[in-house]
Amino acid sequence: MLMNFSSVFAQTKNNTELIAKDTLKTSNIDPLTPAKAAFFSAVLPGLGQAYNKKYWKIPLVYGAIGTSVYFYADNNKKYRQYRTAYKRRLEGVVTEDLEFLDNNRLIAGQKFYQRNRDLSALVTLAFYALNIIDANVDAALLQFNVDENLSLRPAIYQNDVTFKTNAGLTINYTF
Repeated sequence: MLMNFSSVFAQTKNNTELIAKDTLKTSNIDPLTPAKAAFFSAVLPGLGQAYNKKYWKIPLVYGAIGTSVYFYADNNKKYRQYRTAYKRRLEGVVTEDLEFLDNNRLIAGQKFYQRNRDLSALVTLAFYALNIIDANVDAALLQFNVDENLSLRPAIYQNDVTFKTNAGLTINYTF
């Protein structure tokens, strides 16, 4: 009887070493992760994408914001050029720059470049906001559970009565 008792202890010790760990990966959901990513992107564009480990989006962010800032600076430069030429013409000073244009063309050029400058500023702000929104949404979706227990699959099947092909969606939820 004593031998049986000791053999049970030996088996218990061996069984605890052979217990398989759960293969399902559980991740803790941090509700502040999207807010952190949005804050990082607001401080420095692209930093939220780096926080989400979506490094390929950083060149897109800087390309979009950089391009719109370039157009803002270019339109602002041309607006000031037309404005200065018009002011000098009103003062009676003849300049070599834009001397071939009349006053109406100088005014039209000012309005054109001012409108494009303002539009470029709005596009820059829109890309900046889109950068923040992208970081926030991406951080929220990283925590979304996308395993095989919940799936949505397209299906093509034949109708048993009319023998026509039907298309549909199958929603599966496994407990």
